[in-house]
Amino acid sequence: MFFKTFWRKKVKSTDKKSDTTFDLDSFKYKTTIDTRFADFDMMGHVNNATYFTYMEIGRTKYWNHAINWAWETTGVVIGTASIEYIVPIFLKDTVHMYVRTSRIGRKSFDLDYHIVKMVNGKEVTCSKGKTTCVAFDYETKSSTLIPETEKEKMIRFEQLQPLS
Repeated sequence: MFFKTFWRKKVKSTDKKSDTTFDLDSFKYKTTIDTRFADFDMMGHVNNATYFTYMEIGRTKYWNHAINWAWETTGVVIGTASIEYIVPIFLKDTVHMYVRTSRIGRKSFDLDYHIVKMVNGKEVTCSKGKTTCVAFDYETKSSTLIPETEKEKMIRFEQLQPLS
C-alpha cells in the first residue's frame, strides 16, 4: 500500500522570531560564570538545564550592575526563556557570559545571553539565549508597567533609542 503525502512538498517557512545572531561588540556587559562540580552530568559536560541557571546568574549580576532594579516596588518574572546549545562546556573551561537588553516594551523587555568559553586564548560560543522578562506586581499578582526609572536606566546603559 502506498500513501502519497502532499504536505511534504510544501516549502518550509522560516521562523519569524527575533534575530538571534549576536554581535559581541553590541553587548556592554560581560561577567564570569563559575561552574560547580554539580553542574556536570555523566557525559562530563554542563547539563543542559544548568544553562538556564547560568542565565539567571548572569541576569541578576547584569541587573545589579546596569539597572539596580527596585525589587521592593516592582518584581520581575520570566515570561519565556529559550536557548540554543552550540558547543559543550567541560569541567576545566573558563566561562563568561554577555548579557544585554535588546527590547523594551510597556510591560516586558527581552534580555539576550551569549555564553562563551576560552579556547587557545579565543572566545568560543557555547550557547545563545533569550528571556522575556515581565514587570510584575506581587500585591495584585499581575503584570504591570515597567517603572520609568528602570526603563530609563536600561535605555541609558544600553544606549538604546527611547520609545516614542
